[in-house]
Amino acid sequence: MLEKFLAWLKSLSGGKKTAVPQAGRTASGKLDRQTPPPQAAEAATPRSVDTLLCREAVLTRDQRIAGYQFMLQETTRNRIRSSSRRIRHIYAETLVRTLACADLGRLPDHRLIFIDLPDSFLDHPALNGLPPRNTVLAVEHLEDQATPAASGLSATIGQLRAAGFRIAIPDPTVVTASEALLPQADIVFAHAAASSAGHLRRLARHLDGMPKPPALLIRSLQGQEDFDFCYQRGARFFQGPFVTRSGNWREKPPGPNTARLAILIGRLKDDTSTEELAEWLKRDAALSLRLLRYINSADNGRGTPITSIGHALIMLGRSRLRRWLMLLLCTADQNSPRSAAALESALVRARMMETLIPGQPQEERDALFLAGLMSLIDAVLEIPMARAVSILALPPGVEAAVLRGDGPYAPLLQLAIACEQTGDGDLADIAERCGVTPEAATACHLAALAWALSFEE
Repeated sequence: MLEKFLAWLKSLSGGKKTAVPQAGRTASGKLDRQTPPPQAAEAATPRSVDTLLCREAVLTRDQRIAGYQFMLQETTRNRIRSSSRRIRHIYAETLVRTLACADLGRLPDHRLIFIDLPDSFLDHPALNGLPPRNTVLAVEHLEDQATPAASGLSATIGQLRAAGFRIAIPDPTVVTASEALLPQADIVFAHAAASSAGHLRRLARHLDGMPKPPALLIRSLQGQEDFDFCYQRGARFFQGPFVTRSGNWREKPPGPNTARLAILIGRLKDDTSTEELAEWLKRDAALSLRLLRYINSADNGRGTPITSIGHALIMLGRSRLRRWLMLLLCTADQNSPRSAAALESALVRARMMETLIPGQPQEERDALFLAGLMSLIDAVLEIPMARAVSILALPPGVEAAVLRGDGPYAPLLQLAIACEQTGDGDLADIAERCGVTPEAATACHLAALAWALSFEE
């Protein structure tokens, strides 16, 4: 993964910027052919501010990211919970088409998109815009006179599974209508708040008694203890805000490679001369070779190889050198798989921050990227944030944003965080304070996620 980061970083030396896809467009035009006719637009069509998306990571048993659930912001979800099926369909279609426009079809095969959809929406043509091999359709059972007949719903699910989609259903011991769908379910999901030890044991026994037991997904996990509790009871997928929350890392020192890189990063702040930096780098043969390989990449287009560390430092510049070292530091020591999951979220924040507002000078873009990357450095390195900031000698604006939530980069960091929160956030208000539209923020967030996932092996 890191080598792909560095290859991308090298490409920036040419000054090229990656365009952020605009919501509602795809290169293939596939969605244009699926766009409903004008008469389908009606007064009930959601406002753009109502259709802002958020995401939440879904982890495996070894705490690696299996995928993300994408959903509307909580205020919207709460408002439509008691709405008619027609209104729910409109919002479901908006969610599906937005994800299709994000071009997530390039996801690695093992990465999943989780989407909750009404049971009566599963035959909607908008689903054709999603990548079946990556998509888990979670069935929302709605009890009213328009509830699909069990036989019809089963047939629709059979067609979706034949096309490559995976199906998730709610806990059949709670939602009894799900029982009939169990033989076709790949995943059963339950909520942590409603899952006592006894309930999970009963559910696990119920699933284990099937010829092909579906995997159990537990949602709304708040902390590591919740993860451990559900892990012991056989859950295979885990979802909730615990992924990026700080842990109890007070007694854990930084790893040796982290400490070594932190010293070098600190020297950048101390106005150490290029000659002194070069001498320090020469003491680390592996790092020196890595720097020369990086600077001499064919992507940089130089005819004559650079063999001097000092020359390499001059060509790279201090801002880019700090960025390169910070990326190295994030993967320097092998921490838990959960730290890798936190790093992916940090990269999404970093990319979103540097690309959201076009026309920024490269040095400013580097600082914004660094602020996003460092916003989860405590979870990545598994050390307290204050300690991480103290050993990394961050630029003042970056330190203010990640440690105190103020300074020039704080608003964009707050916006990046709001795009991934499933709670009752104020994404629209934060976007307005940043001088961007909520729609642009959502589009940029999805583009940043696609960018981060492009580094998957």
